Amino acid sequence: MQQVPESIFSFLNDLKKNNDRDWMSENKTRYKDGETHLKRFYETIKEKLNEKDEIEKVKIFRINRDIRFSKDKTPYNIHRSASFSRAGLQRRGGYYLRIEAGNSRVAGGFFNPNPQDLLRIRKEFALDDSEIREILEQKDFKKAFGGFSTLNQVKTAPKGFSKNHPAIDLIRNKSF
Repeated sequence: MQQVPESIFSFLNDLKKNNDRDWMSENKTRYKDGETHLKRFYETIKEKLNEKDEIEKVKIFRINRDIRFSKDKTPYNIHRSASFSRAGLQRRGGYYLRIEAGNSRVAGGFFNPNPQDLLRIRKEFALDDSEIREILEQKDFKKAFGGFSTLNQVKTAPKGFSKNHPAIDLIRNKSF
């Protein structure tokens, strides 16, 4: 399988130290070369995912940061990332890959699902959370993924659910 070239990590490390437009302008060729390699890498990932799933599209996120409402005005992301959307209405959720020197990660699941899917997931957890808990407690799963991120939760019980429900820790999530 194709690998991410070391030059990508080198570029991202240099960008981290020199995150400004002048430096990026001087290193545009390095950036473009890296993007070409990354596009091929993402296509390889898509092909491999399609061996077990059906991936409809790959979205490569821009390197430019949205700084309009941020205190941090550095113009560029110091990572490269892409999402892989599953094909068809019956397949929801997807995959995410972030490439960053010393902080790369892979994720899968539902990031901010539509309201109908979110309610359905919550109802499933309310009905029976044993299967997901079994998965979340597996040693290999914990080592690789940790568990659900708790950064995207409602503060109390969502409408229609008891704050005392045994699965409220799962039901409060807005992404899985």
